[in-house]
Amino acid sequence: MSLETDLLLDRRRLKRRLVFWRVFAVVALVVAALAGLRGAGLIPEGAHIERVTVNGLITDDRKLTQAVSGLADDDHVKAVIVSIDSPGGSVAGGETLHDAIARVAAKKPVVVTMGGLAASAGYMIAVPASRIFARESTLTGSIGVLLQTGDISGLLGKLGINAEVIRSGPLKDEPSLVRPLSPEGKVVLQGLVTDMYDQFVNMVAAGRHLDPAKVRSLADGRAYTGHQALGLGLVDAIGGEREAKDWLTSAKGVPAGLPVQDLSDGGIASHALSGELGMVVLDVWKSLISQSVSLDGALAVWQRSGN
Repeated sequence: MSLETDLLLDRRRLKRRLVFWRVFAVVALVVAALAGLRGAGLIPEGAHIERVTVNGLITDDRKLTQAVSGLADDDHVKAVIVSIDSPGGSVAGGETLHDAIARVAAKKPVVVTMGGLAASAGYMIAVPASRIFARESTLTGSIGVLLQTGDISGLLGKLGINAEVIRSGPLKDEPSLVRPLSPEGKVVLQGLVTDMYDQFVNMVAAGRHLDPAKVRSLADGRAYTGHQALGLGLVDAIGGEREAKDWLTSAKGVPAGLPVQDLSDGGIASHALSGELGMVVLDVWKSLISQSVSLDGALAVWQRSGN
C-alpha cells in the first residue's frame, strides 16, 4: 500500500473521530442546557399552579386558546390562576377564550385575579372561574356588545365623488361607508347585537350562578369598580394573587407552596397588543379602521369617555 493511500485512510479515520466528538459535544451541551432550564424552573417539572396572563386587547388567538385548553389534561397542573388586565376585545375572541377556560374549570380549580381593568370581554373570560378576585379600584363589568360604523357620503358629495354599489340583496352592503345606514339595515344589525348581548348575559348568569334577569339589570354597558362589583355579585372577593393562592389552599385543597409557572403559548404575537400598546392600538382601530364593520367584527370592549 502506498504512502499516499495510508495518509488518505488516516485522514478519513481522523475525520470520523472528529465528527463523533463534535456530535457528542453538541448532545452534551443540549442536555446540560435542558438540565439548567429545568433547575431554573423554566421547564415544568412536577406539580405546580399555572398562571394564564391576559393583557391588552383580546383577539381570537388560536395558540393561546390551545395552550389554555391543554391545561385541562395536564396532570402536573393542580390549579390555574387567570390574571386579567384588559378592556375587552372581539366578541369571538372573548367567547373562544371563555370556553377554553370553562373546559379547564370543569376539571380543576380556576381562580381569576383582576388588575386595573377587566371589562367587557375581559369580564366575559373571568366568569367560568370558581372565584374572582378584584382590586377595590378595578374597573370591571361593562357587559355589552357594540358594532361601529360610519358614513362619509356627505364628504364624498362635497368632493364630487359618487359611489355605485351593485349588490345581490338590499342588505348585502349594510353597513356601508358610502351611504347612510337604512332603517332596515339598522334593524338587522340591532338584531345581531341583541343576540350576542343575550349570549353574553347567559354566560355571566351561568358562570356567576345569578338570575339572568338580575344580570340583565346590571348589563347596560356601564363599568363598575371592584368594590361595587363585589356588592353586586359580579366578583367574589377583594384581593390579588396572594389571596387567590390562599383560597386555593383553604377551599380547594391545593397544597401550599406549590410553584406558580407562567403559561407559554409558544409565540410572541400574543404579546403585541398587551398593556398600554394595546390601548393605543384600540384607539387607532376605533377611529380609523372600524368605520365599517363585518359580520365577525362585533366588539365587547369598554370604551373610555372622550374617545
